[in-house]
Amino acid sequence: MKQLIGTDLKRFNRAWQRAYPHHADIVLVLQSVAYPANVGSLFRIADGVNLTEMILCSATPTPPQPTVVKVARDKHKRIAWRYEERAEEAIATLRSAGYHIAAVEITDEAIPYFDFAAPRRTAFVLGNEDHGVSQSVLDLCDTAVFVPMYGRGLSLNVHVSAGVILYDAVVQHVERND
Repeated sequence: MKQLIGTDLKRFNRAWQRAYPHHADIVLVLQSVAYPANVGSLFRIADGVNLTEMILCSATPTPPQPTVVKVARDKHKRIAWRYEERAEEAIATLRSAGYHIAAVEITDEAIPYFDFAAPRRTAFVLGNEDHGVSQSVLDLCDTAVFVPMYGRGLSLNVHVSAGVILYDAVVQHVERND
């Protein structure tokens, strides 16, 4: 066994993507995700799952903010993104386009991410690192999903939670052509 790098790694990824394509249409809505490093990390995760679009709302920093750009490692140039002042308006537009809206939030009705059967068109809403998704936005969501915590911590970092949930949603729509 040897680690793949350079051209070998690119070939491996291309072959894997051909063998296991996914057809999920997933959008990420960031409502006041405050820390630029988290936004940059979310661009990298978005690239990893081939996200359809990211919508950055309210106080979420946008490229070309230096930390976002540095952490994103140019993935902000590959992933379609736009800024929308109000997450409520972004959600209304997504809903009219047929998206299921799922908040990534711990609520009294939240279900664990592994019990969520993600429709092919799903928009996940992430909130502020300290305050979460606002009540006005939660009121517009169809579902709330969370990552269960088995240790003493109450929650994971916003980009870590997003990574877990997004990869799970994508894997639900992978075609196994083997």
